[in-house]
Amino acid sequence: MHIPSCSTQSLPVVPFDAALTQALEPSPDYDITKWIYVPNHYGEYRYILGTRGQHPLICVGINPSTAAPDDLDNTLKSVERVALHNGFDSFLMFNVYAQRATRPDDMEPECNQALHRENMRAFDYALSLDAAGRPAVWAAWGTIIEKRNYLPACVRDMIALGHARGAQWFSAGKRSKKGHPHHPLYLRKDSLLDPFDVEGYVADILGE
Repeated sequence: MHIPSCSTQSLPVVPFDAALTQALEPSPDYDITKWIYVPNHYGEYRYILGTRGQHPLICVGINPSTAAPDDLDNTLKSVERVALHNGFDSFLMFNVYAQRATRPDDMEPECNQALHRENMRAFDYALSLDAAGRPAVWAAWGTIIEKRNYLPACVRDMIALGHARGAQWFSAGKRSKKGHPHHPLYLRKDSLLDPFDVEGYVADILGE
């Protein structure tokens, strides 16, 4: 369980590029040839956690919990199984908002724009890692996106970055009555990815 110790507004936000540089250095805690973990230590926020490969599936949740290299939680174990079943050689766990909070109700009520800005730099980097230049993004945040008003706007920023990188969006499993994409936790390991109209989805939930 991770309960935020403070608002991220009171923390120094490490720029993604600097955190990535540190994450590319050898670590005594995990194998950097297998894992990408940015920042490369446990803290109040996380940009990216995943495995290295040429064709990663970028799974997008709402916010990070306690997972770390060699210590995946049940959600990330499910993400990895679904990624491999669908022909990807690796997975990257990204989140709409970078603040760690096991219970989404503990997320801060207002968006920290500095943290969001660096999180978007992390997303753009994740998109760049597909060797074929056709990154696959799995929307997997469930109904949790309703927890904070700023979250749909964060997704909109991700859509713009995805456009520039030629991203393809997917969901897996049955969507909610409001159209929210299914959370990975209780998906079958042989679940298939379906095309997902993320732009239409965001327009609907914002009432546009």
